[in-house]
Amino acid sequence: MEERLQRQLEFALTIDKEKNIFRQTHLSGHGRNENDAEHAWHMAVMAYLLREYANEKVDIAKVMLMCLIHDIVEIEAGDTYAYDTENLMTQKAREDAAKEKLYSILPEDQKREFIALFDEFEAYETPEAKFAHTMDNLQPLLLNNSNGGGDWKEHQVSAEQVYGRQTRSREGSERLFEVIDTILQENIKKGSLKA
Repeated sequence: MEERLQRQLEFALTIDKEKNIFRQTHLSGHGRNENDAEHAWHMAVMAYLLREYANEKVDIAKVMLMCLIHDIVEIEAGDTYAYDTENLMTQKAREDAAKEKLYSILPEDQKREFIALFDEFEAYETPEAKFAHTMDNLQPLLLNNSNGGGDWKEHQVSAEQVYGRQTRSREGSERLFEVIDTILQENIKKGSLKA
């Protein structure tokens, strides 16, 4: 088998490990914790479904690919909970090291392509990155809301912390931020989020 195809297949098998990286978010209906691959798939489908609400015209294929690959680095770096202030301080360094290691499995041109997409997502500057981030924020919020805010309660997360993370969602979609705000206000009233 030629080296290029061998490397591509090795990467395809390596990313299967993303299914073993479990997040703090639970599946809807009080299910088990979701894994990174489920999160990525869910976000990508949501991005396509909700693309009409993006603030700017986006290349939806690019957004979906960002959604699908942004957490591959967690195979090596592990998942960092959105409200874990201690691990957030080392997240970038861990993910940068993981990015180099994992994407180096690919042929050089595809390594550069995936790193560029990952870096664009992380930079949060293009319309595509902003909309992909909105999906990254909205997806776990929807699941948590479907579970009565259980993950917020379990981790004693405050409304201020969630708004701190969610406020940037409006950069990708003002309309979806209105939905986010409504959900958060409902959870504050119910006591799922500490005011």
